[in-house]
Formats: sequence, C-alpha cells, structure tokens
Amino acid sequence: MIKFYFNLAPNPMKVALLLEELGLAYEPIPVDTRKGEQFTPEYLTINPNAKVPAILDGDTTVFDSNAILLYLAEKTGRFLAPASQRGEMLSWLMFVASGIGPYSGQAVHFHHFAPLPQEYAINRYDFEVERHYKIVDERLSRQPYMMGSKYTIIDMAVWGWARLIPRALDSEDALNRFPNVKRLHDEIHARPAAAQIERLSERYKFKLEWDDEARRNMFPQLARLGLK
Repeated sequence: MIKFYFNLAPNPMKVALLLEELGLAYEPIPVDTRKGEQFTPEYLTINPNAKVPAILDGDTTVFDSNAILLYLAEKTGRFLAPASQRGEMLSWLMFVASGIGPYSGQAVHFHHFAPLPQEYAINRYDFEVERHYKIVDERLSRQPYMMGSKYTIIDMAVWGWARLIPRALDSEDALNRFPNVKRLHDEIHARPAAAQIERLSERYKFKLEWDDEARRNMFPQLARLGLK
C-alpha cells in the first residue's frame, strides 16, 4: 500500500486527487508543518527538503507533488496525454511546478504572513499569478482540458492551485477573473474523487493557530532577522 505524507495545502491535495481518481489503496500519514513535523529525522529520510507531499511506494520514494503526479500516472498508464503530446504535457506540468505554484505561494505569503508591509513584493507576485492564470485561461478557452479533450494530471495540477486563487490574490471573487479556469475548477471539484479527499480534512486535524511555534516552523528564515 502507498504511504502518502500530506497536509491540506494545494500540493498534497492534487496528489490526493490523483490517488482517488486512480482508486489506489493508500495510507494517509499527516505531517503537521505548523508543529514542525516536517523536520523530524524520520521524515527527512523521506524528503530531505522537509516539504509535503511525499509517497512511499514499496521501495520507491517520491517527493515533490508534480513528480508524484507523473510517477503515479506513468505507473498506472492513466491520466496521461497521448505519446505524441508528451513533450507538451511535460512543458505544462513544469509550467505549474515552476510558475503557478511558486508565484501563488509567494503571493499568499506576502498578502497574509509577511511581518512588514511589502508593497513591491505583493505587486510582483500578484502580477505573476494573474499573468500565469491568464495563459491557462486562454488555453482553456479553446478546449475543455489543458491537453485538449482528455482530463489529465495537468488539470489536476492546475486545480490544486486554482482553489487558492482568492487567497493568493486576496479577493473573494478573484476566481471569476479567469472564467475558463473557474469552469475547470468547478468541474473537477464536482468529481467523486474530489469529494472523497474532503474526508482528509474531516478525519485529520492540523494545527490552526498562527502562533510563534507556527511561524518558527513555517518560516525559519525569520530567525535570521531576529523576528518571531
């Protein structure tokens, strides 16, 4: 059985979505990052980068959500683009990995967690979040899914982060700025697999308090500035 190390953030949730879509048996293992569980010696042997998600599949360890999506899709032969589109599929997977995810994460950080006003940083990351989603939205205006007519891991990767658009752009109606992204988001959200992963948030409770312990574990770089 696959061991799935997770919390409820976008990257683990897109892996959870794929696990459910595939119908694979897996054991969810919560890693509470606000409590610092990602830094335990046991977890660092699984992911030395101290991030979630990660999986153990027998003797195989895979970390980084996009690597896990590709690994599981190739292992099962499902939710992949046709072989003729492999290069294109990899390009869009990396587009999410290197663009949408990092820029969205930084936008959330500077909107909601940075200890000082950060007008320049907020402007930069807001701009990049919007720019990336406009590219996705334009693509989805011409076809139902990112790779054409077939639902793939690229759509799952986009969905994982699209759920965070209102928080990333600090606006409740921000998802409406990208109508085709919203269409994809809503369609995937209505799938049985998405409903199944809601059980993770019901079954496993993570630390909600944003206190000194949480800041220390989530943003250890603050110590370099003498901040808590």
